[in-house]
Amino acid sequence: MKTIKLLEFKADILLLTVAIAWGVTFLMVQDAIKSVPVYAFLFWRFGIATILMFLISYNRINNITKESMFYGVILGFALFGGFATQTFGLTYVKSSIVAFITGFNVIFVPFLAFLLFKDKVRLNVFIGSFVALAGLYFLTMSGTLSVGFGEFLTLICALMFAIHIVFTGKFSTKADVFLIVCFQFLTVTILSLIFSLSLEEVTFNLDFNPVFLKAVIVTSIFATVYAFLIQTYFQQYTTATKTAIIFTMEPVSAAFYGVYVGNEVLTASQLVGAGLIIFATLVTEIKIKRKIKPL
Repeated sequence: MKTIKLLEFKADILLLTVAIAWGVTFLMVQDAIKSVPVYAFLFWRFGIATILMFLISYNRINNITKESMFYGVILGFALFGGFATQTFGLTYVKSSIVAFITGFNVIFVPFLAFLLFKDKVRLNVFIGSFVALAGLYFLTMSGTLSVGFGEFLTLICALMFAIHIVFTGKFSTKADVFLIVCFQFLTVTILSLIFSLSLEEVTFNLDFNPVFLKAVIVTSIFATVYAFLIQTYFQQYTTATKTAIIFTMEPVSAAFYGVYVGNEVLTASQLVGAGLIIFATLVTEIKIKRKIKPL
């Protein structure tokens, strides 16, 4: 029992580092896509990550199965679906609103886990999901929330990311994690290439400026290979709902990194939001014991 608890705690800590890695690289990506089309950037990011993952997994190639390929492709479609709908959503509404609605995945995850796999969600984890969503509202919102096409696309984005989290937890125990990640990256790379060639003017002949190169290398290694390998491997030791709550730390780390690097100033509302999200992650670790009254 102690070993299981230790593995769960280790998984939560490492998943937190994933959220921090995503948050820290947010500014790099934001700067890079000012000069490089979004899907072209995703193609290069996941293309490099795919090569790195296959090199890392070279001695596992003989273990490739239909299951590892299938699971990787499913996760790849879900992950790309989240990126694609989020990108299109950004063309219609403010980034702050997109960030908030994307955070709805923290609410979708427990319901999907229950509906699809009958996973039970502890009361404190369920409460933590809503506290985290409230924190996201205070941290990211800076506009009027309405229900338009952009908001609808972003809700689909949140659903796709929720599906990705839920299925990652299930698939990670059924096949070689390294190979699942390889085929997940390969799927996103291919889909990004198709979208880039179809919708963007340039894919290969890019302006390989220092900003782009730094962003694509750092995100490929830390925000892609490290992040998704850690997520896929360690989600088998925790729950999908806790993972979603932990991942709400991404905008928190992005906000504080912006203060450290970009001299940005956090408002009182943003500090409250960050505090609520941190509180929500702590709430999920609390074990509520029900006392049974003697008859």
